[in-house]
Amino acid sequence: MKTTTINECIDHILTTVGKDLKLGLPLGLGKPNEFVNALYARAKSDSSIKLTIYTALSLERPKDEVGLKGAFINPILKRVFDGYLELDYMKALRSRRLPSNIRIHEFFFKSGSMLGNDNAQQNYLSSNYTHVCRDLNQAGINVLAQMISSRTINGTREFSLGCNPEISLDLIPLLKMRPTKDYVVIGQVNNNLPFMTNSAMVDPLEFDYIIDPEGETSRLFSVPNMPVQAADYMIGLYCSALIADGGTLQIGIGSLGDAIAQCCIMRHQHNDAFKQIHDQLGTLQKFPSALDIGGGLEPFDTGLYGCSEMLVNGLLHLFEHKIVKRKVYHHFELHRLIEQGLIGDTIKPEDIRILLENGIINKTLTREDLDFLVKHGFLSAANTPPVGASIENGFDDTIANCLGSHLLGGFALDCGFFLGPKDMYDRLRNFDASTLHQINMTNISFVNHLYGEESLKRLHRKQARFINTVFLAHALGAATSDGLEDGQVVSGVGGQYNFVAQANELEDARSILILRSTRTKHEATTSNIVWNYGHTTIPRHLRDIYITEYGIADVRGKSDSEVAAAMINIADSRFQSSLVTQAIAAGKLPSDYQIPAQFCHNTPENITRLFEQYKNNLMPKFPFGSDLTNTEQKLAKALQQLELLQNDKVGLAKAIIKSIGHSSPDDSHKECLSRLGLTSPRSFSEKIIRRLLMAQLESS
Repeated sequence: MKTTTINECIDHILTTVGKDLKLGLPLGLGKPNEFVNALYARAKSDSSIKLTIYTALSLERPKDEVGLKGAFINPILKRVFDGYLELDYMKALRSRRLPSNIRIHEFFFKSGSMLGNDNAQQNYLSSNYTHVCRDLNQAGINVLAQMISSRTINGTREFSLGCNPEISLDLIPLLKMRPTKDYVVIGQVNNNLPFMTNSAMVDPLEFDYIIDPEGETSRLFSVPNMPVQAADYMIGLYCSALIADGGTLQIGIGSLGDAIAQCCIMRHQHNDAFKQIHDQLGTLQKFPSALDIGGGLEPFDTGLYGCSEMLVNGLLHLFEHKIVKRKVYHHFELHRLIEQGLIGDTIKPEDIRILLENGIINKTLTREDLDFLVKHGFLSAANTPPVGASIENGFDDTIANCLGSHLLGGFALDCGFFLGPKDMYDRLRNFDASTLHQINMTNISFVNHLYGEESLKRLHRKQARFINTVFLAHALGAATSDGLEDGQVVSGVGGQYNFVAQANELEDARSILILRSTRTKHEATTSNIVWNYGHTTIPRHLRDIYITEYGIADVRGKSDSEVAAAMINIADSRFQSSLVTQAIAAGKLPSDYQIPAQFCHNTPENITRLFEQYKNNLMPKFPFGSDLTNTEQKLAKALQQLELLQNDKVGLAKAIIKSIGHSSPDDSHKECLSRLGLTSPRSFSEKIIRRLLMAQLESS
């Protein structure tokens, strides 16, 4: 391992590897942007260098806007993203100016970001997350580079893969299996990156080069919390009722993930209100099998174990609220004894005998035995017996005096990578050592599938609920989440298929696919539950549970007619009759089929009516905080309404007439007008916009 500068590192790479560079970078946050930009610049200026980049989710700062929208959004973008160093190869890819000697292969896009970009579409790699390491190794990766964190303990410098150990921990061993050392591994330190312990810590000898900061390190890319809407909360309420206390949970990023987390907190901390809402929804009457699935409406007593490829902000909040608290141990025999109730949280003298009787330790304690006993708290680290101490003839006083107090070494969370808002990174940095130790950032191969250590994973992942988002559900049980029917890639399969398949392999696990029932674009609303679609991500033979804001469709093991009926029951009522007609035409429903009466009122108005009762306290728009100020939150809603009016000429005309009386702003609106530069409008159009805005602020 050599500590070096960026330019020296690039010189070393070209000398040792050559000019045909195949660079592997982590998904999302973990890219060493300074190094990547310097290597890109070197290749751009020297056409004899061939640079191929393999990665996923290349993060980009949103573009500045113009006009009224720009006046609102640009100061927020500056506040959130100033100090983040953007990736130059993404700028070139966006502007279609990528040099001919540079190629970018991604296996996951930010949703919708590369639609219409021919270069990105043509170079997309379709790969399950757990197969990415295999595919990168097969492609001949010869440079692996990653952002890392460091710390110094008692004079010894330590390194962590931080936010992205998931690929590197699996890929480096594959690289080492090559017959010759034809690759380099590079770590670039970023002092802003939280130092994650456990599996994320890495021997510095794993790196050929470590790049230390030259001055202040760049800001981490953050993903602002999105507002959680009424439909999101209804989905969250249904999901949270299917989660078993003592079980396992995986959720994703975004407003739907935040809604699920907030509803779990509601179930745990405001249980009476949680049950009352479900009474109003008629959950158990309309979906009587909901609790048979293995969920519940009671608070989380035992708590959950989080096993998720992505540590998202909502999951971290569940950990901080002590809902995700069930610990697992990465030692099969120890965890089995804990599950059997033979060993508990408080250390007792007989625990040593139980470990001995089960062959976990030897009668004469070896160094490995002592390390195990100290690691898991059976013996005190400050007072341990010597190697060779005997417990063959009973538990003597020497060892009794060395006992620890509580079981140690358990993980409440096993995750592959993290990405979230700035305050999430701040919280991770500020956790005390014992709290941080409960979070294990680890291999994607451990989290995303059962192969390898399968017996241990099955012990851990009891009553697992793997919850993932799709954008289309087919009425016969298939789902689409990664691409369009013409072949254009929206995002990528990532780990979704892995979790759906895993749910079908674990005895008491369930896959829950969630989606809003409709989408609106250019004033046209369409159903997200469709009869058929020309592209499938999750095949119908893996159909399990679907949830929309209108309820639960438990379709595992059901016939096609039962599946079609259940899916239509959770569709928006504006589209149900069309789905029924298509199902009858295909012979999948009887010709006289009628939708049950209790599912004929699936309307946004009914959802909003219930949501309005609870939105302020139990279902806030930003349950986990916002990068927007209170003024900006007010403006966001008003501007959203104005944007809708722009597409409705009649409605706009009526709104202008109605706004005539709004020439003098209330004190509560003056700050909003000032924020947009409309305190003293100069043009006629600015005066109209000012009046319209005041009217929207007043109505909201």
